[in-house]
Amino acid sequence: MTSPTAEHARTISLVTGGNRGIGREVCRQLAALGHTVLLTSRSPASAETAAGQLARDGSSVHPLQLDVRDPDSVGAAAREVAKDFGRLDVLVNNAAIMYDTWQRATTADLATVTEAAEANLYGPWRTTQAFLPLLRQSPHARIVNVSSEAASLAGMGGGTPAYTITKAGLNALTLMLAAELRGDRILVNAVCPGWVATDMGGPGGRPVPEGAAGIVWAATLPHDGPTGGFYRDGHPIPW
Repeated sequence: MTSPTAEHARTISLVTGGNRGIGREVCRQLAALGHTVLLTSRSPASAETAAGQLARDGSSVHPLQLDVRDPDSVGAAAREVAKDFGRLDVLVNNAAIMYDTWQRATTADLATVTEAAEANLYGPWRTTQAFLPLLRQSPHARIVNVSSEAASLAGMGGGTPAYTITKAGLNALTLMLAAELRGDRILVNAVCPGWVATDMGGPGGRPVPEGAAGIVWAATLPHDGPTGGFYRDGHPIPW
């Protein structure tokens, strides 16, 4: 078992929506790099199961209940991390919902768009705000917002309005946070993992480890790495 002193010496990384898909693979890859990983899920049981599976090889993966849509849940998670670790080095805002292929902007159910915004935009926003005091305790923190090339204004078309518009909002939030936190030496970037074969993405996409690798790249940037960018596989893509 890792000693408490050694545990606190590791890079401490929190991943929202870490119990499955891309989030789970990001947790696995970060743990393989020696990070202490806080794997979060809306369901405590799901978090415990996923963390237990990933920790079987001796990696440091801890379950944590966190529903990004619930301010009380986010606040409780931040207090628990503060109590146990006193800081946070990496925040990966991965949790997202609603790839609404059945909708068009002209006829979209705005209640559905609002529901998506709670998870895809307001969720990362409130999570970042709640954990910002802990990120400021890190010598050089990183925030990674998992976005989508579908949110790029340069190539945007019609369809999936709830998902696309909320991810475009997340991109805007990324730019604002990067500008505001530059003085704190906190790197903030958005990453598109590409079309990945997950429950949300469906079959036919790229392997999950490939999609997760670009997120891990942004989470492990060097101290002089970029901030305020939009990337896929470590390469800039148009906003």
